[in-house]
Amino acid sequence: MSLTVYHCSTPDIPNKVLTHAEDIAATLAEQGVRFERWQAAPIASDASDEALIAAYQGDIDRLMTAGGYRSVDVERVSSQEPQAVELRECTLEEDLVRLFVAGRGMFTLRVGDYVYAVACEKNDLIVLPAGTRHWVDMGENPHFVVIRLFNRDAQGGAAVYSGEPIAESFARLDD
Repeated sequence: MSLTVYHCSTPDIPNKVLTHAEDIAATLAEQGVRFERWQAAPIASDASDEALIAAYQGDIDRLMTAGGYRSVDVERVSSQEPQAVELRECTLEEDLVRLFVAGRGMFTLRVGDYVYAVACEKNDLIVLPAGTRHWVDMGENPHFVVIRLFNRDAQGGAAVYSGEPIAESFARLDD
């Protein structure tokens, strides 16, 4: 877990690099983004979707009530499955809520003139408010299991892509 903050004009020079959960959470909270470290009963990442959700059920229920989320599911991505490697900045019509149960991924947010690259790993929860400009990097060999919460009954709304090539300028998950 880490947070690297850049100014848009200097994508090769980080302004700040944080590795402590409390510092990451405080910095992201200033931008309206929620970041937490969760703990669950020991459970294998290849457990059933139902078992994974049950392991985090108390925290999921709390978050669903507080955020008005209506559905939950599990997404599994592995390097065995072909993945699109193109990084494209987008926004969503609803909150993006992800709890990492296994593996890692990076959510990069653009807020004003700054870019916030959040590398997430097991037990990291990130909540991006609807409309947050972001892109997701799964790495060269994607592997993660995440629990997702949605404002809608189904799997959320479609992404709206900015068409700007900003993602190409910044460090990737595997850099």
